[in-house]
Amino acid sequence: MSELSAPTGREPALVARPRPDGSAPRALVLGATGYLGGRLVPRLLSAGYRVRVLVRTPARLAAFVWGSEVEVVEGPAEDADAVAQAVEDVDVLYYLVHSMGGGGDFEAKDLRAAETVADGAAEASVGRIVYLGGLHPAGVTLSPHLRSRVEVGEVLLQSGAPTLVLQAGVVIGSGSASFEMVRHLTDVLPYMPAPKWVRNRIQPIAVRDVLHYLLAAAHVDPNVNRAVDIGGPDVLRYGQMMNGYAVEAGLRQRAIAPLPVLTPGLASHWVNLVTPVPRSIARPLIASLQNECIMDDHDVDDLLPRPEGGLTPYRESVRLALRKVEADAVETSWQDAEVSSVPSDPLPSDPEWAGRLVFTDKQSATTSATPEQLWRVIVGIGGENGWYSSPFLWAVRGWMDRLVGGVGLQRGRRSRGKVAAGDAIDFWRVEAVEEGRLLRLRAEMKVPGLAWLELRASPEGSGSRYDQRAVFFPTGLAGRLYWFAVLPFHGFIFQGMANRIAAAAEREAPIG
Repeated sequence: MSELSAPTGREPALVARPRPDGSAPRALVLGATGYLGGRLVPRLLSAGYRVRVLVRTPARLAAFVWGSEVEVVEGPAEDADAVAQAVEDVDVLYYLVHSMGGGGDFEAKDLRAAETVADGAAEASVGRIVYLGGLHPAGVTLSPHLRSRVEVGEVLLQSGAPTLVLQAGVVIGSGSASFEMVRHLTDVLPYMPAPKWVRNRIQPIAVRDVLHYLLAAAHVDPNVNRAVDIGGPDVLRYGQMMNGYAVEAGLRQRAIAPLPVLTPGLASHWVNLVTPVPRSIARPLIASLQNECIMDDHDVDDLLPRPEGGLTPYRESVRLALRKVEADAVETSWQDAEVSSVPSDPLPSDPEWAGRLVFTDKQSATTSATPEQLWRVIVGIGGENGWYSSPFLWAVRGWMDRLVGGVGLQRGRRSRGKVAAGDAIDFWRVEAVEEGRLLRLRAEMKVPGLAWLELRASPEGSGSRYDQRAVFFPTGLAGRLYWFAVLPFHGFIFQGMANRIAAAAEREAPIG
């Protein structure tokens, strides 16, 4: 496992405490493939825990260096049988799942999952539940997503298993949706018309401090069953957060003009167009900023030790995040979350015999480059390197996707040179990687059907051969019309893409 940044889990206050029989305690993580879960698991392993994860799609664990070091139970948190298997012989359960970009029924879905886990944990006598909820003011009407977070916390607190709910506000760290929203808004806009909530006070917290509290929560006295607020040392207005980022990024301070007409819905559309964060994720983030979210109390200090060296100031957390981005060392990202309402069925092994209409586009090219050189170009596709043909048309397709609420091309990729199953690459999701041979991408853009793109490298003579296949399963008449509308562009987009990837392999220098 690669070296971890603080906290590592090896700090004296965070190291796992053996069971009475001397064996290592077991931690169960729900949401292990998410932004925080993907960072918590390696630190639990480092601290000496045996770690078990409950995941819908075990194949996604291949994207993490720790994927082979954990016990895996397959299933959703709403599945009582899967939960019963997962909670058996568990000392501490981390509940880090929620429907951030969920559809209209997300509240009922979140509540159902919480009730299932609460019942399973109580039945199995789990020693401790730790839940990360949302920081919120008392006595006000909350946004649906924040209200759902509160409801989940209440269900877990009433489970009968000792529960500690950590209520955090804006989390700042490389790859977090909140940080990416601040970063791109500030980078792109020298002058920003903004909703009136930019004047609200909020209390951001560094992701390293959230991880510290999560790890420390495993050692809380078993009689503790309550919610506590957590936050960083700075209380800021959202506009101050943006200009604090600007200073750390070497930019001029931004002029911000609050406008009362920008509703959460309109503001989420604006964020969707200007930043990589799609509307489905931007809207709940923005809605949570409608009220001032600062710590009502500091009771957490009576229960949990502070991080070594103290809590991280906001601008220091920005500096740390920027260093990770510049070093291509982002551990996890909001991009790792699956896009809601996007089908995730894998490509059938033989699409031609899948029992439905299928359209394909096949291209190939040969190159004097070795298969290894060709493979390096293939795994670096997308993001900063682009798609190797007609960048204007790719950009137009990305903007079209953003306009209808999709993720678009701005999402980019977490790492510039590494790829694994489950990774996001622009508006694609990596479905399969066969090292040195195959990269299969599943479309997460808004299309009337299901789409995949396969890129292959194979030896041929003294060089190699590049094969590319686009596969589309249309849905209804709209799907057929969509395919025939884009068909005229395939000839020079996909063939040009194949030729330029082969040429780039010969130069061993990816081009945009």
